[in-house]
Amino acid sequence: MQRCSSGNDLQIAVGDGLSVAALCAQVPRLLPLLHEESAARGWSVGQTLAIHHCRVGILNEIGELLNPAVAVLLIGERPGLATAESLSAYMAYRPRQHHSDASRNLISNIHARGVSVSHAVARILNLAARMMTAQVSGSTLREDLAALAEP
Repeated sequence: MQRCSSGNDLQIAVGDGLSVAALCAQVPRLLPLLHEESAARGWSVGQTLAIHHCRVGILNEIGELLNPAVAVLLIGERPGLATAESLSAYMAYRPRQHHSDASRNLISNIHARGVSVSHAVARILNLAARMMTAQVSGSTLREDLAALAEP
């Protein structure tokens, strides 16, 4: 963390969570698109963090240490009946230690038979933009899915 810049518009972290297979399957395509599309919006993006044995609460620590406008955690979901390659994107606006799950938003089921990588990128960045505008995240902020069409 000492080599990371602080105060960026977007801070992305990648965590193994409950499925390393999800990271291997989705992140190599998703992460470059997130960086490209963020740059196209003129956003600053911090150095991507890789977190072993990751849990969602790490967003609060990232917020305290790096103070991003929006923190995004790409994390492997619990392997279920559908696939072990399902990724989730947990997001929070200016996360802090006292924040709970109610302060976070979630885009889940990112995998070949669920939410496509390109659609996930659009959803993540549109939700991040809404967070920055409203200056809030979590249960008080919903995605505008009508504004997005599956590519």
